[in-house]
Amino acid sequence: MSNWTAADIPDLHAKLAIVTGANSGLGLETTRALARRGAKVIMACRTPAKAEAAVDALVRGGIEPALLELRRLDLASLASIRSFAEAVRADHPRVDLLINNAGVMALPYTMTSDGFEMQIGTNHLGHFALTGLLLEPLLATPGARVVTVSSLMHRLGTIRLDDLSWTRGYKKWPAYGQSKLANLLFCFELQRQLSAGGHGLLSIAAHPGYAATNLQHVGPRMTGSALVERFYRIGAHVAQDAAAGALPSLYAATAADVAGADYFGPSGLMELRGGPRRVSPMAKARDPEVARRLWALSTELTEVAYTLSP
Repeated sequence: MSNWTAADIPDLHAKLAIVTGANSGLGLETTRALARRGAKVIMACRTPAKAEAAVDALVRGGIEPALLELRRLDLASLASIRSFAEAVRADHPRVDLLINNAGVMALPYTMTSDGFEMQIGTNHLGHFALTGLLLEPLLATPGARVVTVSSLMHRLGTIRLDDLSWTRGYKKWPAYGQSKLANLLFCFELQRQLSAGGHGLLSIAAHPGYAATNLQHVGPRMTGSALVERFYRIGAHVAQDAAAGALPSLYAATAADVAGADYFGPSGLMELRGGPRRVSPMAKARDPEVARRLWALSTELTEVAYTLSP
């Protein structure tokens, strides 16, 4: 498995994938790899100008334009998520892959349009709402999968059920860790509910290790921290590139031996780089009681209720 590359992705003609944050970094490389194998990819992106530039770059690189469908999605807005999901459901009765990839990291305290702290609001609550609103076409598609991208930084996280949005004592890195831990708790709880309901849809998680993407620079730029940004630029020289970082997500999305609630990451030292393999999250990521409570809170905050009974 650790020698697996994007060249091992099976034929994906007639498959439809949705990739959030598809205009840069891991999302762009995920889109490129899926489209190269014939999948049609809905590129769910917040900023149209950047997304259009990404589409142009993909087409110049040999991707058929007909395989790329650009749609605006702002995961920091429940209204935008609802509008996106409604349009997708209207146009596509079947969805084979949902790659919950987009994210923000280590930002100064900022709130979404719905009043959530930006990291938990975008990384977890946004994807929770999106997945729930796309259940109909996902459940209607045999062999469909939901892949949620977490991070090694979930190890820093604690779920603050009494203050999910960090209204007290905000710290950007623990807040990021909470959002990435929430991604895993969501992934595993979704699979528990799917299995209990007798559904074939798979929920899988992945992390990229240490991959050089634009994500590392946004927070320092917002805080004006040239020193921290310089540190990330130096670190990028030892990181793997975004294409390598996307491999665990691509494996989770396409490999034949994947099971629900699997978790994939790099195979190298400390899971920082290398080909994809199954990895183990921290035990707290598989805590069913915290997962159930987070699920209930997420349902309340987003007003998106999942229907997964048999």
